[in-house]
Amino acid sequence: MAIVPNGPVLALRGISKRFGAVQALTDIHLEVHAGEVVALVGDNGAGKSTLVKSIAGVGPADEGVIEWQGKPVQVTRPHDAQELGIATVYQDLALCDNIDVVGNLFLGREILRAGVLDEVEMERRSRELLQTLSIRIPSVRIPIASLSGGQRQTVAIARSMLGEPKLVILDEPTAALGVEQTAQVLDLVERLRDRGLAVILISHNMADVKAVADRVAVLRLGRNNGIFDVKTTSQEEIISAITGATDNAVTRRKARSGEVAK
Repeated sequence: MAIVPNGPVLALRGISKRFGAVQALTDIHLEVHAGEVVALVGDNGAGKSTLVKSIAGVGPADEGVIEWQGKPVQVTRPHDAQELGIATVYQDLALCDNIDVVGNLFLGREILRAGVLDEVEMERRSRELLQTLSIRIPSVRIPIASLSGGQRQTVAIARSMLGEPKLVILDEPTAALGVEQTAQVLDLVERLRDRGLAVILISHNMADVKAVADRVAVLRLGRNNGIFDVKTTSQEEIISAITGATDNAVTRRKARSGEVAK
């Protein structure tokens, strides 16, 4: 159940992004609240990845305003996003197969004691973190290569939690996973929401979206094409917005008729 306070954690106002002659994003608006899962959906080339990179500071927007907890902020590099409390888990996970779970969780943020890696403390924190998120893996000392796809995804999500973020962005977390592994990841997404975090979930799987999302934001050709409440919207309506089936001769005639009537 979503816990939606008065103001959004993240608000995008008129975000636009251009790559040369290609207009990738045009006047995008989006709000995400604490304790809420917002699914970001759209066909290939709709602008989902570009929008996520703008939020994460990887590819800053050319125009528009990003508001964080009600205040305009500048996000021009990944460090800016991390400092605010934005964590992004990309589809490739960025895990090292030959390193164990502890090493991957603390990669780049190792704990030192007297200039030496404090393996005991890192292992203790790893166990504590995984237990808090109800993540089950055989051992925190086995290489990532020994884990299933679902377990790797949960480790990547757990790593993003070390910085105590307020917003977690998940890029296709269930892609190429089996049924059981997908269920594990979706359970984790719900636990993030229950902890009061804001979550942006990018997915092509409508079943996953309907299972865990509170709202669905549809992008089409780099523009907003509707924001839907999952409980009151059918899967067919969302798919129609994704494919552009709602933008046809009939709807355009109705729109023109409404303008004439005014």
